[in-house]
Amino acid sequence: MNERARPAGDAERAGYRPFAHLTAPNAGLYRAVMGVFTAAKERFTVHLRPEDVLGALPPEHRPGDVETVIHALDGLVGWGNLRADPDTTRVTAVEDFYRRRLIYQITAAGEAAEEALSAYDTALGRRGALQAVALADIAEQLRVLLALADGPEPDPAKTHLSLLALTDRFTALADNARAFMGSLQRTIDLHDAEVEAFLAYKDRLIGYLERFIQDLITMGSQIARLITELEETGAAGRLLRVAAGREASDAAPEQSADAVGEAEEHWRERWAGLRSWFLSTPGHDAQAKLLRGAALGAIPQLLAVVRTLNERRSGRSDRSADFRRLALWFAQAPDDDARHRLWRGSFGLYQARHLTVDADTLAEREAAPVAADTPWEKAPPLRISPQLRRTGSYERRGKARKVTDRSADRAYLAEVARAQAEQAAAARAALDTGGELRLSELAELDQAAFGLFLQLLGDALGTWRPGTTETRATSNDGTMEIRLRLLEGGGTATVHTPGGVFTGPDHWVEIREVAP
Repeated sequence: MNERARPAGDAERAGYRPFAHLTAPNAGLYRAVMGVFTAAKERFTVHLRPEDVLGALPPEHRPGDVETVIHALDGLVGWGNLRADPDTTRVTAVEDFYRRRLIYQITAAGEAAEEALSAYDTALGRRGALQAVALADIAEQLRVLLALADGPEPDPAKTHLSLLALTDRFTALADNARAFMGSLQRTIDLHDAEVEAFLAYKDRLIGYLERFIQDLITMGSQIARLITELEETGAAGRLLRVAAGREASDAAPEQSADAVGEAEEHWRERWAGLRSWFLSTPGHDAQAKLLRGAALGAIPQLLAVVRTLNERRSGRSDRSADFRRLALWFAQAPDDDARHRLWRGSFGLYQARHLTVDADTLAEREAAPVAADTPWEKAPPLRISPQLRRTGSYERRGKARKVTDRSADRAYLAEVARAQAEQAAAARAALDTGGELRLSELAELDQAAFGLFLQLLGDALGTWRPGTTETRATSNDGTMEIRLRLLEGGGTATVHTPGGVFTGPDHWVEIREVAP
C-alpha cells in the first residue's frame, strides 16, 4: 500500500508545501532523501533513480527495500520538492513502456526549501563571538570616511566601498554579539554540565568577557566621537548621498526614477542603526552600553553557577535535600512511636503547656527555679485560668485604660519637619547663583547645600554626551534647575565645604530656584 503522506493543510494553504514533509510521518527519511539530492546537485548530478537514492542514504535512514524509497520519492513529488520524469534510457522493448520507471530531480522550490532549512540549522547552532577586532575596523572605516569628506568632491567608488565595508563589519558585530549573548545565557542556565569542564571554560570565558568589555569601553567612545564628528560637519549626509547615487546607477530603466531616493533612504536606515548602537539618546541607551551591561552582568551569574557546582560537588546539603532525607527516615521508621519521636526531634513541636503566667506562678518559680535546659515533659506544669481554658480568652475586669496622649510626639515631629524645611530652603538659597558664573567662583557651601549641589551636578553630567557643550537638569522635587556649559581651557574648579575640598573641571554654571 502506498503510504504517501498528505501535505499539511496549513502548509498547503500558505503556499509552503515543500516544507510539509517536516511534520509528516517518516520525516527523518524525507530529510535524508532530500540530503541525497542536495549532495548530488553539488556534484552536478541532475537525475537520480530510486536505486541510486537507496544506495546513497545513510545507514541509519536506509530502508530494507527500494519500494519504501519510491514511496518517499512520490511523497516529495506531491509536495513539490522533486520532479519525476519517465526513465526512457532503460527501455529495450515495447513492454518496457508499460512499466513504471521514473527518474527524479530536485525542483527550484525544493532547492529553496533546503537552503532555508540549512540557514535555519546554521543559525540555531551558532554560538557567535564578541569581536573586538570588528570595533577597530569600524573605527578605521569611519576615519577613512572623514578623510574622504575633507575633499571638495568625495570619490564615489571609494565612498561606496568604504560604506559597504563599514556596514558589513557592523552587521557582523551586531549579529555575533546577539548570538554570543544568547549562547552565553544557555551556558549560564546549564546545570548538568561536567563540573571540571565547566570550571575550565569559566576561567577562559570570564577573561574573554573582561577583555572585550575593556575594548568596548575604549573603542566605543572613539567610534561615538567619530560618528558625532561626521554628523556635526554634515559629512555623513553628503557621503550617504554619494554612495546612494553610485548604487542607483545600476538600477533597471523602469526603476531609475525612484532608485536614488530609495537607495539614500536605505543608507540612512543603516547609518541610523550604526548610530543607535554607539550613541545614546534621551530615553534610549546605546546598544553598546546595553551589551556592556549584559556582559558585566554575566560574570556574577557565571560565578553563581560555579558556586552551585562547587556546593553540589562538595555534597553541601540544602533545605530541599534535608526534607527529602527526613521523608526517607519517616518511611523507614518501624512504628508510629518512632515516627512521633522523629517528629519531635526534628521540629521541636510539643503540646502547649502554658498560655499565660500569673503572679502565683511567678512566685512559685522564684521559690523553686527551673533550669532553662529542663525538658518540657519533666518541668512542673503551669497553672492557667479556668476561664481561659473554658472561653479561650482572658481579660481582667476593671477600669479601661486611658488613651495615650500623643500631642507631645506630634509637636516634636512637626518641629523636626519645620527645621528640615528651613534647612532645605537655606540650601536652595545658598545655591542660587543669580546668573551664570564659573564653578570656581562658588562660595563655600555648608553640608546641606553641598549635598544638593552634588545631586544637581550629577543629574546634569548624566545627560552629558560626547560633543555636548551645554545641558540642563532639574532636581527630583522640581524646585531647582541647573544649566551647565562647557568652558574651553577653564582649568580646575575648587569648591570648599566643611567636610573638605571638592575639585573638578571648571564649567560655566547657573543654578536657580524654580517658581512653584
